Amino acid sequence: MNVDWITFWPRVVEATGETIFMVASTLFFGTILGLTIGLLLYVSRDNHLLENKFVFNLLNFVINLIRPIPFIIFLVAISPITRQVIGTTIGTVAAIFPMTIVASFSIARVVENNLVNIDPGVIEAAQAMGAGPLRIICTVLIPEALGPLILGLTFMTISLIDFSAIAGTVGGGGLGHLAMTYGYQRFDTSVMAVTVLILIVLVQSAQWVGNTISRKIMRK
Repeated sequence: MNVDWITFWPRVVEATGETIFMVASTLFFGTILGLTIGLLLYVSRDNHLLENKFVFNLLNFVINLIRPIPFIIFLVAISPITRQVIGTTIGTVAAIFPMTIVASFSIARVVENNLVNIDPGVIEAAQAMGAGPLRIICTVLIPEALGPLILGLTFMTISLIDFSAIAGTVGGGGLGHLAMTYGYQRFDTSVMAVTVLILIVLVQSAQWVGNTISRKIMRK
């Protein structure tokens, strides 16, 4: 059954808004948590600012435990926790919870990898001038890694668009739900084509914005 596009377009717009809401909310919360975890992971390494083997090994273990799990499996596996925290496993808000968890640990690894590449001499110079750990983190580490970090967050944004589509297939709303319900289950290729086209536009837009911001930061 082909849809009536005159009456169906508002549903497409609504689903696109839900996808953007899921991705933006997850990126916001995931960046805050991921940046915190990544900084802790870096400063607790051997011979770093706040060396702590227990903290480093714990965070490293949790990240390595969660990151390899396919998102669709993780989404279903923690559904009881999602229900306890959010109150439901259906809808965009319920999808944001597992997406944020996965995004946080992925971003944390991106943050750590970017910080590791910073020249140790820059940190040593700051320490020689009497800067404490917090000041070094705020005025040296984050500014030095900001450009590559923006690229990492751009890559994460694209992954989140993918995650949102996956979440939509199991009741998370957004374009994934639209494609599954009106495209796949009703065998309407036009809905699938429009959904894929919108997802491509979202990915290309995110990539362009990320590259533009990163280039401007790196030139400074």
